[in-house]
Amino acid sequence: MTSVFVSYAREDADWARALAHRLGRRGLQVIFDEWDVLPGDVTVHHTEAAIDSAACALVLISPASRTSPWAREEYAALLTAGTRRSLRLIPVLIGDAPLPPLAASRVWRDFRHMDGSGYEEKVDELVAAIRGETVRGGSDGSAAPGHEENIAAAQPLPPRPLTPPDQPAVVLCYAAADAAYGQALADQLRRAGLPVWSVADLRPGDSHVWSAQQQLDFAAAVIVLMSPSSQESEDVTRMILEAMHHRRPFFPVLIEGQRNYLLAHTWYVDARDGRLLNEDEVGLLKDLDAASRNGASPDGTPTVIPAPPSQPAVETVRVPASVSLGRLDSYLAERNFAYADLQTTAIVLEAADRLDEGWLSTRHVRRVPAEVLARVDGVWADHTHGRQGWRAQAALAVVRSNRHLDFLALSVACGWRSSKSALVPRSYQELTKMAGPGPRNAYYPTLRNPQNEPFSHWYDEWVSTVLAVHLHMGNGGR
Repeated sequence: MTSVFVSYAREDADWARALAHRLGRRGLQVIFDEWDVLPGDVTVHHTEAAIDSAACALVLISPASRTSPWAREEYAALLTAGTRRSLRLIPVLIGDAPLPPLAASRVWRDFRHMDGSGYEEKVDELVAAIRGETVRGGSDGSAAPGHEENIAAAQPLPPRPLTPPDQPAVVLCYAAADAAYGQALADQLRRAGLPVWSVADLRPGDSHVWSAQQQLDFAAAVIVLMSPSSQESEDVTRMILEAMHHRRPFFPVLIEGQRNYLLAHTWYVDARDGRLLNEDEVGLLKDLDAASRNGASPDGTPTVIPAPPSQPAVETVRVPASVSLGRLDSYLAERNFAYADLQTTAIVLEAADRLDEGWLSTRHVRRVPAEVLARVDGVWADHTHGRQGWRAQAALAVVRSNRHLDFLALSVACGWRSSKSALVPRSYQELTKMAGPGPRNAYYPTLRNPQNEPFSHWYDEWVSTVLAVHLHMGNGGR
């Protein structure tokens, strides 16, 4: 007998009870707290055991469920079970409330405004879904029950707009293995009067992706704990790319191993001896926080954070090409072109051994194996049907020399500027916004490095990098 767990807010108990009765009469084993929690039971422990025993879970979505602490706790437990053992979650919409992330990412069943025979038919449809039965359309060509809801659920919802947090914070990024040091550092900075945010501050029911983006996009500074664990962490990598896209000031802290390849062209703190920050380093963070409160632009970062060392004492970790290309492939599969663009720049710089410098020239690009550029270009072309990549760009404007006139023609053809006399956007985020819907043909990869933008020579270094790669591609990698 298929068991189904019903999660609901206490204000929706009558509606949930009626549904549970109908599911039971149709042969399902319903786990409903009013029937299953006995006097003396510890509710939390009973709920955990019930979730572990269920084959399916229904989550009732209503205005009440969005504000109920208990419903949010169950929501978090169900998400964990869904990840750990593939528990199937079916959102059931019963009230006029905006779709939360759970309903937006799963196929739901819509009971809003249902009554009478329509309600009973919808219950039958839900039972079939719980049992995993395929419900086909009628012989007259009519759609199967739930067809419209499936289509609606499959359509991407408009992204939730990011709004500034109540107070921009110093965002702390670290892998799970580094949590002890991360929490100790967070405590130190809070004692110093700094606002700090990390994933440890997420509350049950929060949209963790949206919350992290909100904090990163408006961060006063982004501290990244650099270690082998954080280097391998996809979550930490995405947080770095998000902050880089929005040109937030980085404050890397090396606690073990080598420096992160994405942050090679950045000043860093060497804390491999286990120490926390000293007074001067905390002072730098206070200056960044004050600048953020005063509305300073990222261009003011060089006056606060020291320039990258010309000869770093610790080497940058070398990332296997398979890992870098795998990440590029995943970002393009998600159509996250900004992340893919930044990853592409890192791949090229790493292959030329120029991560510490953050740019390259025609002399340096000779170190880049032709197959690396070809594979990167192939990944872009495969995911965009040939619309993006260096060969797509060359079809619009061939680079024949390392003169600036060649770059001007290429930048206009790719859409990085509107005309040869127009300026390119001052920040990387503004540049990516110009890609427009689609994005437009041959726009990516740009090879622009946001880590260089706080410095006056960023444009010349970008031009040199783009021309060097195009010349190398045009010469067959020779």
